Amino acid sequence: MTKVMIGYARTSTTDQKAGLDAQLRDLQAAGCTKIFKEQLSSVASNRPELERALEFVREGDVLVVTKLDRLARSVADLVAITAALKEKGVELRIITMNLDTATPTGKLMLNLLGSIAEFERELMLERQREGIAKAKADGKYKGRAPTARSKADKVLALKTEGKTPAEIQATLGISRASYFRIVKDLA
Repeated sequence: MTKVMIGYARTSTTDQKAGLDAQLRDLQAAGCTKIFKEQLSSVASNRPELERALEFVREGDVLVVTKLDRLARSVADLVAITAALKEKGVELRIITMNLDTATPTGKLMLNLLGSIAEFERELMLERQREGIAKAKADGKYKGRAPTARSKADKVLALKTEGKTPAEIQATLGISRASYFRIVKDLA
């Protein structure tokens, strides 16, 4: 039985066109007959094209990605994806690592690499938090400006006019929680 190669390519932003083009080129060179592609962050709540690829693959197929970080956002995510593939009888191949889950060594390496990738991500996030804390201490980082609280004067004016909370929320485009937080702060 000939294995059908299905590719998946992802970049974090639409600005990374060269990165996406390189992935598509490598997936085609690897023999992928169908390629699912998307341009969004791996931390996005859902990745519709990955979900479509996972639904599309059939027993005996091979899901191919260029790099591990294009597929999974964490070890838990990697474990879930590989479990879904295994349940369907689908192998996983990662081009840059020459890794193939059809072999016991490939399965072992995938788990080890996933653990290392998650460790590196945690270190990066820790450095990012430290950088933000230092920037805050230096007065260079203020964070996101509160959008609803900047409308406190308008909330008060509309409330004085006798508008209901629901009317004020709709008029100003603020949430129920923001409305009541503002009213509480004004009291």
